[in-house]
Amino acid sequence: MKRQDFAYQLPEDLIASAPLENRTDSRLMVIDPSQPIMHKHVSDLPSMIQPGDVVVANNSRVFPARLFGAKASGGRIEVMIERLLSDNQVRAFVKASKSPKEGAVLSMDGGFELTITGRDGDLFLLESDPAIRILDMAEAHGHIPLPPYIKREDTDADKKRYQTVFAKDAGAVAAPTAGLHMDESLIEAIKAQGATWCEVTLHVGAGTFNPVRVDDLSEHEMHGEWYNISDDVVATIQSAKAEGRRVIAIGTTTMRCLEGSAAANGGQIRAGSDETSIFITPGYQFNVVDVLFTNFHLPESTLLMLVSAFGGFDRLMAAYQEAVREQYRFFSYGDACLITRDPEASHAS
Repeated sequence: MKRQDFAYQLPEDLIASAPLENRTDSRLMVIDPSQPIMHKHVSDLPSMIQPGDVVVANNSRVFPARLFGAKASGGRIEVMIERLLSDNQVRAFVKASKSPKEGAVLSMDGGFELTITGRDGDLFLLESDPAIRILDMAEAHGHIPLPPYIKREDTDADKKRYQTVFAKDAGAVAAPTAGLHMDESLIEAIKAQGATWCEVTLHVGAGTFNPVRVDDLSEHEMHGEWYNISDDVVATIQSAKAEGRRVIAIGTTTMRCLEGSAAANGGQIRAGSDETSIFITPGYQFNVVDVLFTNFHLPESTLLMLVSAFGGFDRLMAAYQEAVREQYRFFSYGDACLITRDPEASHAS
């Protein structure tokens, strides 16, 4: 398939620039191959949970990964951290009028310095003084990395709302946005339905914002993302799969974690930490996830390709057209979908 196959027209006023007052107020489109599309609300989600379901969420914590500073010449620069490599080393995008060279020292707002030590493709490798912990500097002086389609500066409110209520280990530079719809009472209601709540970690990288620039999808390269799955979560999922119970992924990042692990290990997820650069497009054979709770995604994006592979290309593209007609709110702070896997989708051309 080609990149253009995943284009759709979206009025700009349907892009959600801020969250609703309550996390669970968002609308929910239910997409199931066995029935017509239904229009619900996220607060209705527990009623669609079955006893024995395993619900898996990504507990990665977003940190303020967008930093500003200046080159020695005085020219302003923006550093968007893509990955924390160690306490004093990061991999990042650097935006400047003229690309800085290896060895350049960047004077960052907040009074610390970062030195460019090399390149990794289109990314820069940066290092601070060993006495400086970059995460601490980011927490004190950085900005929440709102997606580029949100045309405003970040606010103090975003520090809370562009973060899930179950976030734990800092490392993500973009929120696992499906989880933004969850609050503590909704999670408890899901458990009360007889479901098991599990958490994995996948640190979402800045590459999630990168557009697909090639027409032939086989030529697109994904940035790798670090993930961790515990022994307990693997055992819980394997038991559910063996007994025919559903595995529900909260978000595409959870999907990438679970399916990436399975794809790397002969179809069976494995405990431990690793990196995945899995690129899921129509025709992919899913191994783990049966139901996906997710937001609405950008035209021609890798995430739209993923959900089209999962729910069926024709069905998902038609659902997006209906979402536009029904005035759903799109993208990170927008509304949600609950998609049941189409068993025929893996046979798509």
